[in-house]
Amino acid sequence: MRHGTKKNILVAGGAGFVGSHLCDALLASGDKVICVDSFLTSSPDNILALQNNPDFTFIEQDICDELDIRQPIAQIYNLACPASPPFYQADPIHTMMTSVTGTGNLLRLAARHGASFLQASTSEVYGDPEEHPQREDYWGHVNCIGPRACYDEGKRAAETLCFDSLRTGQVDARVVRIFNTYGPRMQPNDGRIVSNLIVQALRNEPLTIYGDGAQTRSFCYVSDLVDGLIRLMNVQPNAGLPVNLGNPGEFTIAELAEMVLTMVPTRSTIVHRPLPQDDPQRRRPDISRAKQLLHWEPKVALAEGLAHTIAWFSHTLAEKPVVQRANHRRIAIEDSTELPLGA
Repeated sequence: MRHGTKKNILVAGGAGFVGSHLCDALLASGDKVICVDSFLTSSPDNILALQNNPDFTFIEQDICDELDIRQPIAQIYNLACPASPPFYQADPIHTMMTSVTGTGNLLRLAARHGASFLQASTSEVYGDPEEHPQREDYWGHVNCIGPRACYDEGKRAAETLCFDSLRTGQVDARVVRIFNTYGPRMQPNDGRIVSNLIVQALRNEPLTIYGDGAQTRSFCYVSDLVDGLIRLMNVQPNAGLPVNLGNPGEFTIAELAEMVLTMVPTRSTIVHRPLPQDDPQRRRPDISRAKQLLHWEPKVALAEGLAHTIAWFSHTLAEKPVVQRANHRRIAIEDSTELPLGA
């Protein structure tokens, strides 16, 4: 496309937590966005404000079905896949096929249009890591037949598809490995640690910690992640390497729970439950590659990001009760904050 013209950018999973923030940022930069989403685990509320934007188009479709888009596409971001254990374990076969069949469909679409492609992979490809912090050249420690494998191995397969497409010259493919991300528009009942603890505190319910709380995570605010995604998509030349995006600040789950108790006026206390199978004990990204290739590092401190997230959940829960959407074809999850914590 000529310099200064708007690019047509497809965002698969664009009505999800991260995807909707990415749509916002791309539109704000002056591009046109085609958002594709099945609403399997996402919400129409996330893109409601965009419906009247002439540069925004929405297609309700599962990426496991072939997309037929005739208008030119310059870039494709693939963020389409359930990302928290309760959601992706509810239909593990579909989760796996979303990463394999769905990614394959989008790569073929990218090849037809000559579009650059960015695959949202995950720190889950490292499994319960024996290396700390995790560098991109670490091959991981994944239980390939465990209850999390549908997601972990699905994402690993999607990475293989992307790098094979790049090596064979079919698609300019890039892969990002996303570490724990949080912020407004998370599903209140998605079972992830940040949303779990905040919602429980706001409801004056016990804060659930799985295990002894000594396991660690690194939390990246959503605006920092979106900045990194856009930088990786547009960096030239394509280094042909996976890139970690996450905040290297490392906190125990117990420390996070204490922060939430301090920041939310609540009568909640802490309760402990058994640790889910294959739950990683330590998780922290090495972001040296992102710093070098993208000149990127996170800017939002955990306390600041939590304040924004708590405010959003407080408003959302006051406005309407938590109701999990049920996709009539595949999934139905009961409302509960008593769910195993996500990565």
